[in-house]
Amino acid sequence: MKTFRLLKITHTFAAYRLTNLIPSNGFNFLKLINILSPFGHSGLKDMSDGERVRGALESLGPIFIKLGQTLSTRPDLVPVEIAQALEKLQDDVEPITWEQAKQVVQAQLPRELLDQFAQVDEIALASASIAQVHAATLKNGDAVVIKVLRPGIAKRIQRDVKLMQAVAALAKKYLNPGVQVDPTEIVAEFEKTIYDELDLQREAANASVLKKNFPHSKDVYIPKIYWDFCKPQVMVQERIHGISIKDFEALKAANINLEKLAEKGIKIFYTQVFRDNFFHADMHPGNIFINPDNPDDPQIILLDFGICGSLPKGHRVDLANNFMAFFKQDYRRIAELHIEAGWVPPDTNLEDLEAATRTICEPYMAKPIEEISFGEVMLKTFQMAKRFKLIIQPELILLQKTLLNIEGLGRQLYPQLDIWQLSEPILRDIMRDHYGPQQSIEKFKENLPKWIEQAAEAPMLIHQLLSQQVKPLPRHLKLAQQAELQAKRHESKQDRYTLLTVGGLITTALLYSLDETSTWLSWAPNSALIAAGLTAICFWKSAR
Repeated sequence: MKTFRLLKITHTFAAYRLTNLIPSNGFNFLKLINILSPFGHSGLKDMSDGERVRGALESLGPIFIKLGQTLSTRPDLVPVEIAQALEKLQDDVEPITWEQAKQVVQAQLPRELLDQFAQVDEIALASASIAQVHAATLKNGDAVVIKVLRPGIAKRIQRDVKLMQAVAALAKKYLNPGVQVDPTEIVAEFEKTIYDELDLQREAANASVLKKNFPHSKDVYIPKIYWDFCKPQVMVQERIHGISIKDFEALKAANINLEKLAEKGIKIFYTQVFRDNFFHADMHPGNIFINPDNPDDPQIILLDFGICGSLPKGHRVDLANNFMAFFKQDYRRIAELHIEAGWVPPDTNLEDLEAATRTICEPYMAKPIEEISFGEVMLKTFQMAKRFKLIIQPELILLQKTLLNIEGLGRQLYPQLDIWQLSEPILRDIMRDHYGPQQSIEKFKENLPKWIEQAAEAPMLIHQLLSQQVKPLPRHLKLAQQAELQAKRHESKQDRYTLLTVGGLITTALLYSLDETSTWLSWAPNSALIAAGLTAICFWKSAR
């Protein structure tokens, strides 16, 4: 079976002449594969390179379609014209029958839960490459949807991923060394994304987090999750009714305020990333609906939470500062932030990086979104990345994908939107509320009881260190260190006094801080003087 599938993949690549897109390295082994399809696919002469790649992936089925969708967001890994062609892949797959889906549901849910369904629509409401959705009604009257993984999809993905890895390794072996694309890296990126979508309990948990982040929000709505019905291969959630954001004519017929809608989309993006650090990373039009109940202040409804992302704390702040510097057209600060964050080598020429950043960004400032191609901006950015050896952070890939989706929606809904003028105050307010002085004071108050408790233990710790009443080491560690203990005695003593010096400085600063902030700590000034004296002694000892 695996051999047959490999032959099928190879034949398809040959039929679309994808092997011709790979430069050879002195040996035309890959091009010999074309003999599996000597005449090629019909209409091949009229196809661009991107159309050939898209056609091959479509004909190989849903897993390869998903691979194409992943590649469409990675112009750093594939040529930009191919990435643009893959954006047109439709996530619309032939559904399985209800009988097949019902077998999965029955295997996942116990009888008492199955009995709570009053009715299930046997015709799929939507069908994708990984799962499909059926409308249903519970006996308590709640309208819900049942999301079901395609039977056997995990094994099929595992099989196809292994075959992809084998093909990628073969292609890498015969690639020209000057080519920047690493096929094994492409497959690894796809593998990481696809496996996250195979656990519907994970998706339900993502939805729950997003819902908690936007309680009673007028801007965004997340459907309710029915946790008792959620298993790895089955998920039940509230059924929503709204207008698909793809249905532009229906939005206009419902008198939806499109400018307001576009603004809310931008606001939700920044709020998820910089306030909550948890964002929906698959915001393509098929996953977004609009509540038409209040057309002047429309509410966005999000679906499909299989792919969500977050950023490490340091990266989040670095990224926010980069955005703010960009809005202020402070290109030198952008260059400095890239070096400080370690995104480019530390010996990067600051002036050169500043000039390159200005060259990319300046032409787009003060332009409405209809005149900006974020795909073009991304391409230029990746070209600059290669020049300056910029390290593409893995955590930023999902964010890049989300930003491109938001840009596409904004372009469709309200092309005159000034994304820069709108974005700057939104991000500034979020940064002020969550990283400003008031938030620092709140964190100080939150940590103060813990610091007081630790300060109360400081005299005992100092006494133990000064009297060398340290808890004995276990015997095996003591024996291991005995041989070198004598040689390190003097150095160790200096280290202890240095440590006491640092601890004394912290304790002194804390006690003086307590004296400034708390009227009830009358002992703080005297204790601070004592701590300062001990610190001075320790400093003198460490310097000897």
